[in-house]
Parts: sequence; structure tokens; C-alpha cells
Amino acid sequence: MTSDRFEDGEQALLIDQRGRRHLLKLRKGETFHSDRGWVTHDAIIGHPDGSWVRTSKGTRYLALRPTLAEYVLDMPRGAQVIYPKDAAQILMWGDVFPGARVLEAGAGSGALTCSLLQAVGPAGVVTSYEIRDDHLHHARRNVETFFGQVPPNWVLRSGDLNSHDGAAEPADRVVLDMLAPWECLDTVRAALVPGGVLVGYVATTTQLSRLTEALREQQCWTEPQAWESLVRPWHVVGLAVRPEHRMIGHTAFLVTARKLADGVVPPRPQRRPTGR
Repeated sequence: MTSDRFEDGEQALLIDQRGRRHLLKLRKGETFHSDRGWVTHDAIIGHPDGSWVRTSKGTRYLALRPTLAEYVLDMPRGAQVIYPKDAAQILMWGDVFPGARVLEAGAGSGALTCSLLQAVGPAGVVTSYEIRDDHLHHARRNVETFFGQVPPNWVLRSGDLNSHDGAAEPADRVVLDMLAPWECLDTVRAALVPGGVLVGYVATTTQLSRLTEALREQQCWTEPQAWESLVRPWHVVGLAVRPEHRMIGHTAFLVTARKLADGVVPPRPQRRPTGR
């Protein structure tokens, strides 16, 4: 970011005093309209990030540059986005580091792609596969909008992950957000470096079971770990401190495993009998 003041062509998040939010791209000469009145983009451009602007009806909006989490929650969607609570888990437990080579399938609306690109930095590369043309279009548009351009270290491909040549393009980390990730495990095994991390993102218990058992059957992964993340906001006003009435519950299950070196098999897990 080159300036602390809003510039023509960048994103702005307008938040009113009731917390309602509007994401817009600033363009000289254009006007933002809502039921609270209108305000010109020129009234925002040139002002510092974190300024108040007033509409024609006197409503005040706080104008802020959106963080990545704010952008993800308010950006246009094609596919369902991976929410910030899950993206944070993927980056941490997937150990996505600056300079990493990340292989992603599918791109969806581009929410996780933005997080991956920000995490790997300019020295890393993210290669995303997407089989649906409409999702591919949304992903490209949303990533370009957030970064101001299509990042030069992002490779977006239309097609199936199984077309990936792992020998020519190895990966340090792999993230699978797709209907049947177990169908791509041979491709992932060929592409992922020894010690590399696989993260699966699946919505149902059936998918969770199939992916976990498929990883065990391949005999080249550490024991898969599975969990979900729940977030409970809190209301804090003076001494009135209580949980909010609504919380961010189940969105998906996460599964992680690490690739073993060639020829190494995992130890036999010691499990208690099921009692059957």
C-alpha cells in the first residue's frame, strides 16, 4: 500500500453506526446509493483510511480499507467461500510459509486463494485448478479485485487436478476443497514433496470418512487428523458481558496429513476395539 489515503480504483468498506457494511470499488465521478442516501466516491478518494463520510440524508459511514477477512465476507460469490475461521486453520495447520509452492483445487470464489497468495508472498507460487468455468471467472475477478491485479505468482487453470504433472511442478503444500478429494490422492502423492502437508476441506461426515480412510489405505501418510472449528462471538458493553445469541457453527471439516518419504510406511495405529 503506497498511501494512507484512499485512491481511485481501490476498495473501500463503508460501515454505518448500526454495523451495516457496503463494499465498493472507488471510481472518480461515481456515486454510492443506499436507503440512507447517497455519497460521491470523490468524497472518499483522497481522504485518510478510517475517515467519516456523510450521505445526502445525513447518515455517517466509516470508510476503511477492507482487511482480507472483511473482503472475503463481503465480496461477490459464485461458490460458497471458505470462511476466515477455516482459512486461518488451513494456513496454520497447513504450515503455509513465505516462498511455498501451493497446489489448490478448486478455486471456488477465490477466498482461500487470496489467503494463500498473501501467505506465500511474492517468492511463492499458488497453482489453482477449477473445473467449473463460472467459478473460475468469479475466482479470477475476486483475486484481481483484492490485489489490484492478477498476481504474477498465481497460476489459475481450468480443468481437473488429475491433469497436474507433479514431476514437473512439485508442491510443498496441497489444499483440496472439492467434492471427492480421495479421487485425486494419487496425483497429490506424486506432486507433494516428502514432509509436505495435505489439507482437505470437506462438508459432510461421509466425505470426511472417505478421505480419511483413503489416506490410510495409501500407506504413505502420517495418521490423518480431523476436526472442525466453531466461533462464538461475545457481546461486551460495560458489565454486560455475555455470549452473542448467534454463533458461527459448523461450516466444514478439516483433515491434515503429511507425506512420508519414499518407501516409508506409517506405524500401525494402536486403537481401542469398537466393541462389536
